[in-house]
Parts: sequence; structure tokens; C-alpha cells
Amino acid sequence: MNAMQINALARMPFTWAVGVAWLVGSSSVLADVDLTSKFSNQGSIANTRHNLTQRQATGGPNGSSMDQYRNNYGEVCVYCHTPHGANSNLVLPLWNRTIKATTYTTYDQLGTSSLTQPVSQPGPNSLACLSCHDGQVGIDSVINMPGSGGYLASQATSQSNSFLNGWNNVGGPKATVHIGLDPTPASGCLACHSPGAGVVGAGATDFSAFVIGTDLRNDHPVGVRYPPVGPGVDFNAPTATRAGMRWFDTNGNGHPDSREVRLYDSGEGHEVECASCHDPHGVPSAGAGSTFNPSFLRVANTGSALCLTCHTK
Repeated sequence: MNAMQINALARMPFTWAVGVAWLVGSSSVLADVDLTSKFSNQGSIANTRHNLTQRQATGGPNGSSMDQYRNNYGEVCVYCHTPHGANSNLVLPLWNRTIKATTYTTYDQLGTSSLTQPVSQPGPNSLACLSCHDGQVGIDSVINMPGSGGYLASQATSQSNSFLNGWNNVGGPKATVHIGLDPTPASGCLACHSPGAGVVGAGATDFSAFVIGTDLRNDHPVGVRYPPVGPGVDFNAPTATRAGMRWFDTNGNGHPDSREVRLYDSGEGHEVECASCHDPHGVPSAGAGSTFNPSFLRVANTGSALCLTCHTK
């Protein structure tokens, strides 16, 4: 790096400077594409992008660079779950993430919406996903850190960076900022992981499609009540029911398996939520050991198979 490049970096915000420093020192630069990575999407969530401790196997920023932007807790599950001191504001399994009180812009507020059923604010099985994907808090914004002594109850609804700063990454310096999937261009994760990031984003996988924000009108409706079924109606009937859930029991075992689409009732009738179609742990496409369905889908959408689970179009 020459003197001109060093001076330019010194004038940049810290979060941009690290990315550019890596790029100008890199012998091979790729633009906004998936580099060879550890994410085989097979076996377990540990081999997917929902393992927030992982990085590329080759190329890209090293661990020390990435660890400045999020705590590397060294454990896969802790970014969402904790055995003690879970977030009790929502009915979610041992939930460890900050969930801010938010009023989302829902699909029924779209001027051209043709929905026939009522829409409510997202339920718990959407808020779990949105706690990362709406970009309001850092991807490392947990309530209870691994080990003992790292717990803050108020983290349940409001991210405290001073609390998160208390974690010292095993593989490098502790995080100085705690960023998330902020939809603002060139902000948060998108400062590197988007084509709009310019030179800083060169070589970083484009995460734009994963950034949902708080305006949900550009995505499949969530919090929407499942329509009536029967002759002359465009929807299939779920084949199994238990408290709080209905699902399409394709194997007939009476259990909501990970590869089966389901509806959730959080008090307003059975509704479509994010987890109706997505399993964050990954679903093998053809049995144990096979590659997971893309986008953590419960059913691969080849030939619109996922859509046709519910829709009779």
C-alpha cells in the first residue's frame, strides 16, 4: 500500500477503511459473488450462513477484520438460543436475541393488494427471523453470552453496545461496532456485502436479498390468516392439527416435520408466518446428507412445489 492509499484510508470512516485496506492488499479481487466457502449447506446449521461464527475458507477478510463488526461467540446456537435467561417477551424456544417493539408495514397496505383475509402484525414465528433480517439490531445482539457473567435483561428489547462490547473475541480484538442487516445503502453489513458498496464491496457476497427491513410489502405476506378451503376455493386444506399449529402432513406421521409447511396460531387464527415456509436450520433436499434446500426452504420450489403446497392455482 503506497502513501496515497494510506492517507485515503485515514480519512475514511473506520468501517469502510478496513474493507478497503483488505482490497488494496489482495492479489485477487472478485466483485459481489460467493467465494469458495465453508458453507457446504449440508449436515447441520453449522455448515450454513446461519452459523455466524464462520467466514470464507479462502479469500476475503480474515477473522480479525470481521470480528471488529460482530462478536464471534464461538458457538453456533447462542446467536439465537440460550439455556438460561431467555427472552420472555415472545413465545419462542429459549430465545436469546433482542427483539425491538416495531410496527411493520404489512402487505395489506399495498395499494394493489388483492388479499381477502385479515393481516396482523408478524407473529413470533416471523419475529424470530426479523430479529436479524429487519436490520434494526446487530447480528450479535444477544441477551445471554456464553459462559457466566454476560447477561443483560434489558437487551431483550433494546440493544446495548456497551454490554456487547464486554465480549472479547477468542480469535482477535473485540468488536468496536455491532452491525446488522441494515437496509440503508452502504450501511451495516451492506457496507461490504452489496454492489452499491463500490470498491469496499468487491469480493463480498451480495446480501441485499436477505435484507428485509420493516416494510414487508415486497415479500410474501406474513401475519395473514389462511383462507377458507374447499370446493371452488384456491387453497388446499392442511391435513393435521395440534394446539397452535396446522400443517401439511405429507408423510402422515402426525408430527410437523421440518420439510412440511405449517401455519401458526398466535391468537388471531392460523396464519402464514416466515417459519411456515422456511426452517432456519436447513432442510435436506433428498434425505439425510443431501444439500439443503435453497434459502432454508422447507420444500424446494422446483416446479413451484412449495407454492402449490398451499395454492391450487
